[in-house]
Amino acid sequence: MKKLVLLLALMVCGLVGNVFAEQITKFAVVDTDRVYKVFFNNSQAMRNYEAKKSSFQAEITRLTNELQDLKTRKSEYAVAGKNAEAEKLQEEINTKAQNLRDYTASKNAELKRLKSSMESSDAFYKRLYRIIGSVAEQEGYCMVLSPQQNNSILWYSDSVDITDKVITQLRK
Repeated sequence: MKKLVLLLALMVCGLVGNVFAEQITKFAVVDTDRVYKVFFNNSQAMRNYEAKKSSFQAEITRLTNELQDLKTRKSEYAVAGKNAEAEKLQEEINTKAQNLRDYTASKNAELKRLKSSMESSDAFYKRLYRIIGSVAEQEGYCMVLSPQQNNSILWYSDSVDITDKVITQLRK
């Protein structure tokens, strides 16, 4: 009788264990930023983007240096007691500083639009999602998450990161 109860208890524990084991869900993570960088890095669109970014940065640096020179001249006028000239330069500094802020904001918005346009290619996304689904199914994952698009992910094991496999499939 005790053996029967013990056997029944073990069977119940085994069934409960199997039920809980079947509820374990496998998740995968794809670093979409890394996929974009690898996929677009050698593309003409990315080279154009980087060229524009460098050009904009060079112009911002030039305008910033020009502003700094004006500030230095204004300080020299102030020390020399040439207050009228210093005030005139201050007006020019204020105007050029505002122009620099406007230019920077405008060019950053343009770069953001270019990058967004590059990354939102319908053909690319269709292929990316198809490959993510294929790799996930082959690996036995039921959900794939992107840490860039969901800030609630605080930790994940590297063993669930299928980014390299997705990049490999995209290159085929």
